[in-house]
Amino acid sequence: MPQTAQGSGFIIKPDGYILTNAHVVGNGGEVTVRLTDKREFKAKVIGTDPRSDVALIKIEAKDLPVVEIGDPSKAKVGEWVAAIGSPFGFENSISAGIVSAKGRALPDESYVSFIQTDVAVNPGNSGGPLFNLNGEVIGINSMIYSRTGGYMGVSFAIPIDVAMDVANQLQSHGKVTRGRLGVQIQELSQELAKSFGMKDAKGALVASVEPGSPAEKAGLKSGDVIVEFDGKAVTDSRDLPKMVGMTKPGTDAKVKVYRQGDEKTLTVAVGEMQAEKAARAGRPEAAPETGKLGLAVQDLTAEQKQQLEVKGGVLVGGVAGPAAKAGIQEGDVVLAVNGESIQSSQQFKQLVDKAPEGKPLALLIQRGENRLYVPVTVG
Repeated sequence: MPQTAQGSGFIIKPDGYILTNAHVVGNGGEVTVRLTDKREFKAKVIGTDPRSDVALIKIEAKDLPVVEIGDPSKAKVGEWVAAIGSPFGFENSISAGIVSAKGRALPDESYVSFIQTDVAVNPGNSGGPLFNLNGEVIGINSMIYSRTGGYMGVSFAIPIDVAMDVANQLQSHGKVTRGRLGVQIQELSQELAKSFGMKDAKGALVASVEPGSPAEKAGLKSGDVIVEFDGKAVTDSRDLPKMVGMTKPGTDAKVKVYRQGDEKTLTVAVGEMQAEKAARAGRPEAAPETGKLGLAVQDLTAEQKQQLEVKGGVLVGGVAGPAAKAGIQEGDVVLAVNGESIQSSQQFKQLVDKAPEGKPLALLIQRGENRLYVPVTVG
């Protein structure tokens, strides 16, 4: 059956280049653009980037009116903004609200720090511009949070600087390339910062480094806290993927890290983003108990080590007390304690037994395909 969809967009160049959402354009088919003066054009899809949900299309026209591009970094929480689009097919509708938050991270959207607003956005608004009070576009209205399918007061826009970078790459190369370090990062909590001897919980904690990656070649290690990338401060773990992603592959970038009480500056030759590898471990049948953390662990078999591509670690068979409260789960693999690699359950027990009560221990955990640090306070 033939299917149709409707969305919005805006002209960024007078010769017919238009920005919209990738999900508005879809995976193929015919795209028709209707301007405010009722003229209609068949559009050519220059390219789409599903990861950022940005699409660039073009119509054959000249001397078209264009929007003025603003600077989303200057937008302030509480500032008034307005969205223009075609909600439910009502063309050229405008709705207003305020900026609710900036730098909002959403699941599976690590390369875009969204602008959150309370502007009414409904089906048909997607791809339309978000304006500030100066009439400048600072974002593309992209999605909403809803339990009903309709607007519930929370909407998200892609910052226009991210969208324009994607558009320029699509126009020049027909695809988007993103930088890659080859590290898995996690949020640095106050407890983890304390266990690493840091005063402030600022930066991105490196949970693991991919073998052979640009990060490993540069000397980055698990347990490093990245506090600066290419001259820009990394105050939150969510900042780093965007910074790296917008860096051209092949660029030599300076990375400042906090490692065991010292700051080091490393030079990383940024690679090109690629798919990550996955590994999983089976569940243990039984394990000896280590009391202070409430963990029962056992040595990994040779087969499990090969499957996980690790040289050591212990498998969690039971969880209670402080460990359960911290979120450790049965089936997790403990790879290190406060930066010291674990080779056996006996070594793990000795490290836990000599740790003073009330002090958080940073446990490096492998859970399925992911690695993360978990702070557990000794009970």
